[in-house]
Amino acid sequence: MKTAGHSEATVRRGLELTPFRGLRYDPDRVGSLASVTSPPYDVVVRPDGLHHLEAADPYNIVRLILPQAGTPSARNEQAADTLRRWLAEGVLTTDPDPALYVYEQRDGNGMLQRGLIGALRVSEPAEGVVLPHEDVMPPVVADRAALMRATRANLEPLLLTYHGNGTAAEVVERTAEQPPLLATTTEDGFHHSLWSVTDPADVARIQTDLANHQALIADGHHRWATYRLLRAEHPSPSPWDHGLVLLVDTARYPLRVRAIHRLLHGLPVADALAALEGLFRVRHLDVSLAEALEVLADAACAGNAFLLAGDGSFHLVDRPDPDLLARTIPEDRPAAWRSLDATVLHAALLDHVWHIPEDSPAHIAYIHDTAATVAKAERDGGTAVLLHPVHEEVVRDLARQGVTMPRKSTSFGPKPASGLVLRALEI
Repeated sequence: MKTAGHSEATVRRGLELTPFRGLRYDPDRVGSLASVTSPPYDVVVRPDGLHHLEAADPYNIVRLILPQAGTPSARNEQAADTLRRWLAEGVLTTDPDPALYVYEQRDGNGMLQRGLIGALRVSEPAEGVVLPHEDVMPPVVADRAALMRATRANLEPLLLTYHGNGTAAEVVERTAEQPPLLATTTEDGFHHSLWSVTDPADVARIQTDLANHQALIADGHHRWATYRLLRAEHPSPSPWDHGLVLLVDTARYPLRVRAIHRLLHGLPVADALAALEGLFRVRHLDVSLAEALEVLADAACAGNAFLLAGDGSFHLVDRPDPDLLARTIPEDRPAAWRSLDATVLHAALLDHVWHIPEDSPAHIAYIHDTAATVAKAERDGGTAVLLHPVHEEVVRDLARQGVTMPRKSTSFGPKPASGLVLRALEI
């Protein structure tokens, strides 16, 4: 398989997914499997969401992925102590045999997603095996690395996609016809099931098929960067050569692509709009959130467009001044990258119009939930910037060219629930 920018010899190695002995909750020791799960750590951004998960069960996985002690070092040590205690008490138990795990998610609207959870060989972007499409923030990588060092565990899987429709997918579907290891329905209405694949012949079929493919990081860029950092710190071979992932074959199970919105702290909507005078067209929308998003979708078909909210109404911002774009958008990138809404937002609006640093949590937050972004902006007096999602084909094409999108440009889903299977590096 040849990929732009990478030699055939480099790419030929492909994806290498290895069985591991999963850590799983003992259902007899917890209230329910649903009560100990959590969304991925970077989706749990609201304090009320965190407290809700903590209150759901004393063993909820959020106590490991987002510990709440005072200092960063204290939080990491707290997570490590908690993990050790749960292992000693038998709350978390180790599966007897190494396995790859088939993971299924369903909702009440007919959505079905299946994939493989395993320990994937960590590779560098230059190898063309795992393709990132977004940049990362070094402080976030440092934070996740410190937590993994302390716990010596991969606490939740990344979400990667590949386009296969081959033998691995056949094993996945055949396995899903059997009784699962576990099944639970979380409060968001998603039904989760997990199976193990331990038969050496099936594992070999999966590995042979995956060796011909490359994967796109759909969710987990910071954790993949963390895997790479920690692998570099430990002489090979070591358990750090691999990281926990969920691989979804989008030829069989296409993912949804949604936008990630921005919450600008300390910038009232009135000030944000005033700074746009003469640079963008601004239209006031006295409509509901659902209607405003429909207007945004229509405007996005014609060019860059955003919704601003936080003052009790919505404002459509579109038709950027071409001179502003010429001054602020780098010319050494592909046209598809230069025209991204996230590119215009970060390069033109944040950097040059509003003068907001994108890597400062004190100034900007990245939130997946649209209504939550608007509500928090209204509550705090800030500005919510709502984006329209980019097409998956654009993401893949840029990733294959080695071009990363602005940070937090996309949200692929559904994301795997955290807490169904963990990987301890010393087992």
